[in-house]
Amino acid sequence: MNQLYADMLEQIEQEISEINLPAGPSNLYDPVTYIMGLGGKRVRPILTLLGCRLFSGTHHQAISQALAIEVFHNFTLVHDDVMDSADMRRGLPTVHKKWSHNIALLSGDAMLVLAYQLLLDKNHADLHKISTVFSKVAMDVCEGQQLDMDYAEKEDVSMADYLEMIRKKTAVLLSGSLQIGAIVGGGRNLEPLATFAESVGLAFQVKDDLLDAFGSDEFGKAKGGDIIEGKRTWLTIKSYELANDATKKELDNAYGLQDENERVQSVLAIYQGLGIESLAEAEVVKYSRAASRSLSEIDGDSRTKETMTWLVDQLVGRTT
Repeated sequence: MNQLYADMLEQIEQEISEINLPAGPSNLYDPVTYIMGLGGKRVRPILTLLGCRLFSGTHHQAISQALAIEVFHNFTLVHDDVMDSADMRRGLPTVHKKWSHNIALLSGDAMLVLAYQLLLDKNHADLHKISTVFSKVAMDVCEGQQLDMDYAEKEDVSMADYLEMIRKKTAVLLSGSLQIGAIVGGGRNLEPLATFAESVGLAFQVKDDLLDAFGSDEFGKAKGGDIIEGKRTWLTIKSYELANDATKKELDNAYGLQDENERVQSVLAIYQGLGIESLAEAEVVKYSRAASRSLSEIDGDSRTKETMTWLVDQLVGRTT
């Protein structure tokens, strides 16, 4: 593991454990402690710290903003799990399963307020700029989630529609995390940072779609889970784009199969016939290279840039 990343991860975990929440009501704050304690890679808050270190040479002054980002991210997970009726999160019961739907919604609301409190906790000359970026990101994430729900009921989702949805739902939070850290660190030219992070986010999502269909069990996902759920992914949309009328009918029939294993195998066979796996891999490479080009345009701390490159490799350099 990259040492700078490891050091930042350790500090983030320590800071999360020390977030000072009121003693009660327990049904409001215990779920916050629970979801924040489920772990994870903490990519978003670490991007905030990296953004700060890139321009200032240190990251400690952005800790509060990094925590705000992570609290906000986990707030979205709590509400997403309610909307998706998900039972498990990182191998443990989701908040609404452990407590109730109403408690999950209200605790999530409290987390959003807490995120803003942490964001504005430290006096900084650019607090207005920081809060503006954060608010725009938060609204984009909400829009992305709504688009995701809308597209689940829509048959003619274009690739442009899908990419805009994942940009808002996934990529903009990575971008905002990095930009907020950079603002705290004194950075001024944020455009290459935004492009870098959004490219990483798009690469990550296409890679995630690819691994769901063609990856091995070692990545912790049930193979073909998206196909079983009937979820629109980059692979699905590209298949319908490339398929002739007969193949589109085959796809429709395959998705309609009642036996889940048969459905997965039939859809994957069509994907393979259309060359979808190699096309998706090329798409990941395209976005990864765009991220690398953007990073090369940034004049900042070299060790931080090395860690950012390493992080991209960890997120999208996985093999199927």
